[in-house]
Amino acid sequence: MTTKTPLSGEDWIKAGFRALSSGGVQAIRAEAIARDLKVSKGSFYWHFKDVPDLKAQMLEHWAGQATDAIIADVEANDGLGLEQLRLLVEAATDDRNLAYGGVRTEGAIREWARYDSAAAAVLKAVDQRRLAYVAELFARCGFSATSSRSGAKILYGALIGLEALATGELADLRADMFALLSALLESGGRQGA
Repeated sequence: MTTKTPLSGEDWIKAGFRALSSGGVQAIRAEAIARDLKVSKGSFYWHFKDVPDLKAQMLEHWAGQATDAIIADVEANDGLGLEQLRLLVEAATDDRNLAYGGVRTEGAIREWARYDSAAAAVLKAVDQRRLAYVAELFARCGFSATSSRSGAKILYGALIGLEALATGELADLRADMFALLSALLESGGRQGA
């Protein structure tokens, strides 16, 4: 006889993202997620006050895992800006998001933010943090402040667009992002170039 390991709050959060990715924000419902996890709905209330609490924790978790944790991983590498840009692209295109619904997750969060002010505020803060960090990495590669900001917007905007294309198997997210990074690095945006 096997005993089932109790679910953690993170298990529920991951399941919440899978529901979001497949059915939109309206799919984030305790009963539906419990059914997906094959547990009783009562288990939900061990970790969350209600569905709005789950949603708030999902957004906080996403900001931490999909931004702060990735930046910390890149910064832990002592490489130069160029190496760190490559590590960042690798991290942004790896499979760490599979447990959260895969490549559709970020797009689903953006759609959620269109209709929910709390999600919009978290998304804006995440976008600003990511853009500032990517610009900082371009600056470490010797790009001017203006070119660093432009490179960050181009690279980050392409990631958002390529993720959407990748959901329809119209892009190879990692290969296309590395090709764009190479083109940006060769574009002459470095100071004195």
